Parts: sequence; structure tokens; C-alpha cells
Amino acid sequence: MNRKFYLHRYFLRSHILNKRIVIIPTYNEIENIEKIIRKVLNQEPQFDILVIDDNSPDGTALAVKKMQSDHKGRIHLLERSGKLGLGTAYIMGFHWALENGFEFIFEMDADFSHNPDDLVRLFNACINGADLAIGSRYITGVNVVNWPMSRVLISYFASRYVRFITRMNIKDSTAGFICYRDKVLETIDLDKIRFKGYAFQIEMKFNAWKYGFKLEEVPIIFTDRREGKSKMSGKIVYEAVWGVITMKISSWFKSYKKAALTR
Repeated sequence: MNRKFYLHRYFLRSHILNKRIVIIPTYNEIENIEKIIRKVLNQEPQFDILVIDDNSPDGTALAVKKMQSDHKGRIHLLERSGKLGLGTAYIMGFHWALENGFEFIFEMDADFSHNPDDLVRLFNACINGADLAIGSRYITGVNVVNWPMSRVLISYFASRYVRFITRMNIKDSTAGFICYRDKVLETIDLDKIRFKGYAFQIEMKFNAWKYGFKLEEVPIIFTDRREGKSKMSGKIVYEAVWGVITMKISSWFKSYKKAALTR
């Protein structure tokens, strides 16, 4: 990134009291969006919110716009043309957050499967030395509520599979409740992240780990959504399973190429 960008960032930081922003991608979350926004806004210290809505036909974006007038400058909204994937929503959000001078950038679901009270714990982990704090379902056992056993087993063994293939010592590699320090997102080439579904979460952690950043898991209790419909699909699972292998092979080729160039 060029000098002009960093000067812009420095100026923004000197004028932003709240350097924390929570990115929440949405599609048809009308049952949850107002409640989750209020819960996040009530946290101490304060967190701003960036909702990225994929043209929800149920009026999710409209509900966000109505709340903006009551919370000047703390609720932000980006609207997209349709369902373009979880990963691309977060990439858009990361770029926006960096351009607007935020230092601590969070990922969180809209459906209360992630408890907003845990935002502070993720933030504290980064304040105390982590570059990337992960809200982990499996660091202290299996802390999942209201999932069918089949889904618990798929998720748990998927993370073990990722550990085996990548050698990352992360017990919940598919977790989507995360705090990034800005320097992590500045270092990763965000526009080269390939995956759009839950494999996106693995790819982001893998890249941060390869760059030598400190990843720390913070135990949370994950509760399945109470309202609305899950976005999980067979295509997403397929991407995660095969994506890990292709991601690892690609990293081998990059390492080999780098070694060859330094000979």
C-alpha cells in the first residue's frame, strides 16, 4: 500500500475515537438484524457496525437504514446486487474498514449464534498480544448448543481435518467470529482470496498463519440460530473439503518458487 494511503489512515485514526467495527453480512435477516445491532451498540467499549446486505427481499437493508438515523455515524451499510457469497462480503467489508481507519475489525453472524457479549473478549485478546482472535467452539471441548449431532460431528471433524492438512494448531479453523488487527488485513492480499463459503474462513486463517501472525483462540459458546434460515449448503461443505487440499498444495508451490528464486 502506498504512502498516500497510510497518511489517509493516520488522519482517520486521529479523528476516530472508536477504532472497532463489527462486520455483519446479511441475507434475509429481518427477524434478527435490529436486535443484533442494538446488542452490539450497547457493548462497552463501543463498537461501530458495518452491515453488508445482499439485496435481501425481506427488507433487512431497509430496517438498517431506519436505525441509522437514531445512531448517527455508528451504523454503516453497504448494499450489493444479490447473493455473492460470504467471503466476498467480508472482503468488501475489510477494504471499507481499512479505508476508513479502523484498527480492530470483527466478523460476526447476524443470527445470535455468536454472542455479542463475547466481542469484548476477542478485543481484549488482541489488546493483549494476539493479531487475530478466534471465537472458538472447540478449544475447551465442544461448546455448541442446539445443533443436531450430525452437524456437530461434521464441523468438529472438519476442523481436525484442516489441522491435519495444513498443520495449523487451530482447533476451530472454520470459525466465523473473529477479531483482526488491521495489520493482518493489510498484509494479506485480500483480492487473491479465492473461496466464498466457509472455506473462506480457513483460507484467511491459513494466510495469517503463513505470514507469522499470532492467532489465539478464545472459548465461546456457539448457539444455533433461533430465527431465520441457515445458509449452509452441500456446495459450501464441498468447497471447504477440497479447498483445503488445493490451498495447501498452492502454498507448497509458492514456497518452492520462493526458494528457487533465492538460490
